[in-house]
Amino acid sequence: MARLVVGGDDLRVLLNLLERVGAVFHGYVSVPLASIRLVRVSDDPWADLRGMRAPGTGLRRVIALGTWRHSLGRDFVAVYGKRPAVVVELAGERFARLVVSTRDAERVAGEVRDAAAEAQL
Repeated sequence: MARLVVGGDDLRVLLNLLERVGAVFHGYVSVPLASIRLVRVSDDPWADLRGMRAPGTGLRRVIALGTWRHSLGRDFVAVYGKRPAVVVELAGERFARLVVSTRDAERVAGEVRDAAAEAQL
């Protein structure tokens, strides 16, 4: 399962081999912590998906993996089943948002939020 990892001045979305294939060979996505504008938890990440898959893998309510393009730009998503997700809104980056399912969304969101707040200082 994809993971959000804070390292140095960046937030990374790490993908395993199968996810990289499903996301059409995204090795990982990395964004500067300073570009994070908002971090929140979504109990229904399917409602947070916007636009259409291009490129990536999608099977409604089962898996959404890769780039989702929409009128405001594009999002990188790794959403699985009924798991909650961390939604990270960005400014000035290739992706407008990251939407990543995780088993412990509250804890991960808190870690990302704290690291982003430190980077803003």
